[in-house]
Amino acid sequence: MKISGDALDRAKKIRLIIFDVDGVLTDGRLNIGANGEIFKSFHCRDGFGITLAHSCGIKTAIITGRTSEITSTRADELKISAVFQGNLNKRGAYKKIKEQFGLTDDEICYVADDVVDLPVFVQVGFRAAVGDASPEVLERAHFVANNFGGHGAVREITEFILKAKGFWQRIIERYTSPDSDDDGFKNLNQ
Repeated sequence: MKISGDALDRAKKIRLIIFDVDGVLTDGRLNIGANGEIFKSFHCRDGFGITLAHSCGIKTAIITGRTSEITSTRADELKISAVFQGNLNKRGAYKKIKEQFGLTDDEICYVADDVVDLPVFVQVGFRAAVGDASPEVLERAHFVANNFGGHGAVREITEFILKAKGFWQRIIERYTSPDSDDDGFKNLNQ
């Protein structure tokens, strides 16, 4: 794991996390069936990390170069706020997301794995990388997860942000309190 000296301060400001898909939310492998259908694997802990971020008022978005119905299904399931597929040039999608949510670069985290992500990655306030990202991404990251893309890296990154923002202890208390009757899904950002 790599954490830059100002990573904690940068993470405290985050109001939106943007994810790449292939190599970040998945391990980057594409399994193509005999009829051309593509299969991708998503990690449940990554999805739960996104759900926890939402419960704390943090929005999420996807910008990905590939277009996939599987990505749409997973994004809908996780209630990801904005999804931009088929965007190899990710700057245009990033500009639209900033306008949609009325945010500044400092309030946005981008989770990356490869050089195609760099145009947006270098603009955001908090740059997070999966553990198996390309060297060019790793050297520019404020935070590098121990885990690889599609293997819990997103959970590790969201957890770091939630801890930096002071939400993590309340999340744990919510799940361990004998008086809690909401199974942990109550919005903590109220």
